Amino acid sequence: MRHKKKFNHLGRKREHRKAMLSNMASSLIFHKRITTTLAKAKALRSYIEPLITRAKEDSTHSRRLVFSDLQNKEAVSELFREISQKIADRPGGYTRILKMGPRLGDHAEMCIIELVDYNELMLGQKEEQKVKSTRRRRGGAKKKDDAEPKAEAEEPKPAVPEVKDEP
Repeated sequence: MRHKKKFNHLGRKREHRKAMLSNMASSLIFHKRITTTLAKAKALRSYIEPLITRAKEDSTHSRRLVFSDLQNKEAVSELFREISQKIADRPGGYTRILKMGPRLGDHAEMCIIELVDYNELMLGQKEEQKVKSTRRRRGGAKKKDDAEPKAEAEEPKPAVPEVKDEP
């Protein structure tokens, strides 16, 4: 029975699942974005986020713990050198899953999993949205300084009668 066994086994034995998640995590670290099925992406998110959290503290002990999971020296050095500096102030949620739709062959739900701080398109949209302000229909109260110069400028000038020359 499967009582209290919550993580997805992905239809694989323990060693195969561990090797697959390790390879997918290394690919995500190198490429910053990979395309996979939704079930694998959710399993990968729960696998890689503790590793990224551990990478915030650059010590020999944390490097050895991350290496024991990844088994890839280049991925570990990339994680501790570049990624840890970019996510230093983020409290969690280092990955984003974007659904793409079904795969043509077997109709499996496909998605993109990416590191949040490396998507320049979404970061650019976020900055643009902060600049945009709301528009209101009502005018609101006008300042007194603005009202006085307009009143002076709009004073009627005395009408000068037109003189007609009649010969």
